[in-house]
Amino acid sequence: MTRPGRRNSRGRTGPGTSFHASKAPSGAAAGRVTEGPGGIRLQKYLSDLGLGSRRQVESWIEKGRIRVDGRAAELGQKVSDRSRILLDGKPVSRRPPAARGTRVIAYNKPEGEICSRDDPAGRPTVFRNLPRIRKARWVAVGRLDINTRGLLLFTTDGDLANRLMHPDTGLEREYLCRVFGDVDATAMDTLRRGVELDGERIGFRSIARQRGEGRNTWFRVVVTEGRYREVRRLWEAVGCRVSRLVRVRYGPVRLPRGVPAGGWAELGAAEVSGIVRIAQSVPPSGDGTAGRALVRGDRERKKPGA
Repeated sequence: MTRPGRRNSRGRTGPGTSFHASKAPSGAAAGRVTEGPGGIRLQKYLSDLGLGSRRQVESWIEKGRIRVDGRAAELGQKVSDRSRILLDGKPVSRRPPAARGTRVIAYNKPEGEICSRDDPAGRPTVFRNLPRIRKARWVAVGRLDINTRGLLLFTTDGDLANRLMHPDTGLEREYLCRVFGDVDATAMDTLRRGVELDGERIGFRSIARQRGEGRNTWFRVVVTEGRYREVRRLWEAVGCRVSRLVRVRYGPVRLPRGVPAGGWAELGAAEVSGIVRIAQSVPPSGDGTAGRALVRGDRERKKPGA
């Protein structure tokens, strides 16, 4: 475990404390694509490496842009990690995008900040506290409303951000919420079974009472999508009001201990690689299980502005 982050003269907070990262699915644990008997189809192999969709890869094959072991590739051709694959004459890297410079930071968003880059009203934005980077920019993985605080992920890889936000991945978002109102067994059952929101039945994947008494109690809840004000609207559907809301986990990443509001902590290379593999390996109909297994990870220490 590293030490908590510390503020520099400009008030930013550098990388900090412990971090929980997901184990990669078994096929990706060694950093390679899992092979079946006789290898796997070329378009799946390259798609799993994050080079493009299967349809894009098929188009490249038809246009003669891909060669395997010195010969023009064919649709449906089987390959393995031993195959020499060229795209436009250049060798295909087996390394995940994280090994090629992708960065991810965990930001502890305070209440009162918005998630836009600029605000005509002059309100503070989350981007003002992020470390400066060269030849890249930070992309937010989802959003938190102005009155919600806690974990907000940023990455330099826009495609990775989109994959992590896509509802089909089923990645869990975990929140602590202080709720004002009467929450009995019937209300909790309703929230588990779901209520109608935006024309669909939406509910909490899990809900557990934490602490507090009477009509002002803390709960821990989990959702699997990033709908607008989803947690607050679900509680409102059973006649309750959320007075405090804190996101403490997004998929495999937990809010780092010791990083104050407005501070950030950068994920280590191994952690980023694990997140990338999760994003690449969860199928469109994934149930989110890849985002629930948590293990202790490492964290790289970098100065703000690195």
